Amino acid sequence: MLIEGVENIVKKIKNSKIRDNKMIKAVEEIKKAEVKILRNTKWQIENNLVLKKRKVYVPRNEKLRLEIIWLYHNTLIAEHEEQ
Repeated sequence: MLIEGVENIVKKIKNSKIRDNKMIKAVEEIKKAEVKILRNTKWQIENNLVLKKRKVYVPRNEKLRLEIIWLYHNTLIAEHEEQ
């Protein structure tokens, strides 16, 4: 089940300009090697998203991270819907 708003969050993650040095280095190495995954590492690129240990890497953007927490915290599944 896709939670409403996920597509928007994914777009924001892809477009985020905030990056940390480890992520920048991993992406540069992936591009330099012209592969989608680096051997013996936890970093890869899939569908234009950077993954770390097969999970979407969320840049160090406090506003974006809070939006993700709010989105998942306020779903019907979590039963924390605003009234």
